[in-house]
Amino acid sequence: MIESTMKPQEKIEIQNQIATLREALQDILEISAIYHSRREFFIQGKILSDPYSPDPHADWKRIVSDRLSSLGFSVGFDENENQVVLHIIRSEYQSEEVFPWTNLVLFLLTVLTTLAAGAVMEGENIFSNPFLILKGWSFAVPLLLILLCHEFGHYIESKKSGIKVSLPYFIPGPTILGTFGAVIRSKSPFKNRKDLLDVGTAGPIAGFVVAVVVVILGLSYSKVAEAVPQGAIHLGDSLIFKFLSFLVVKNIPEGYDVFLSPTAFAGWAGILVTMLNLLPIGQLDGGHIMYALLGKRQKKIALAAFLTLIPLGIFLWQGWLVWVVLILIIKLGHPPTLNDQIPLDRKRKIIGWIAMFIFILSFTPVPIK
Repeated sequence: MIESTMKPQEKIEIQNQIATLREALQDILEISAIYHSRREFFIQGKILSDPYSPDPHADWKRIVSDRLSSLGFSVGFDENENQVVLHIIRSEYQSEEVFPWTNLVLFLLTVLTTLAAGAVMEGENIFSNPFLILKGWSFAVPLLLILLCHEFGHYIESKKSGIKVSLPYFIPGPTILGTFGAVIRSKSPFKNRKDLLDVGTAGPIAGFVVAVVVVILGLSYSKVAEAVPQGAIHLGDSLIFKFLSFLVVKNIPEGYDVFLSPTAFAGWAGILVTMLNLLPIGQLDGGHIMYALLGKRQKKIALAAFLTLIPLGIFLWQGWLVWVVLILIIKLGHPPTLNDQIPLDRKRKIIGWIAMFIFILSFTPVPIK
């Protein structure tokens, strides 16, 4: 997500810098789009040919680098047959390294809140003895591992693609999971649909694989019993959870049910988080993937998904109505990449559709009863 909340003085400074860059590049590049954040610019366009030069493109990169360097900028290049994208950043920001205190503090708080949630599942009173919070490790550790693998899947793939992103921000919260999940903030736009698909699929696939392993491990420690404890929460089954339950627990006698261990519950939650992220809407992971696969047709898929959630929220699970409101805020469609014309190769298409198949396997119409 591009940073957009700027003070008036910052906006004026950005506008002045854009004007300077336009002037410096006007005889070299036919500019079609400019994207920016507080610190960097992405300029998309076509190289202008020089009829008097035997090789009009021979020295254009050197000329651009020299000009922008004299203005206090450094530049990177990304090009194909039709378009070129310049990644321009002010030189003083190149070596800026700030210790991510916010990320660290939020992560440590999330460790505490997930430990607390796990301890409560174990029936411990952490208010009478705070050290009992450590009893929640069998829930907190696997859940945090799933979230870490998901977010660092995005992070590592973003770095490989040259996309600037923040470290994950974990969000602690007073919920039955002890967290609202984690997010990574994008600081630059996607250059093309290949990068969009690579980054969009890396997180949910990594998180899903770890969640499946956690579910298998957790189910082996779960109990099958007839009596349902008072106040017990009934969890919905996705296709993948039903399949894993069949493999590990085998056939459950009629009238009996599986009481999930904290570890199995963490795996169930990881599958749920994967499913929600893969909704093919806006700038969720599923929205990234569907835009990479289908381009502007993604908005029709998003509209269909949005309209489906409304009756699901009215008749099955009211939590979907919260997502309906969130979707109205984040919007259905997905912004274009800097160069949508670069096609996806067959391997990426297969990976993209595998990710959406994971969405189908993970979908739970009624997550909680």
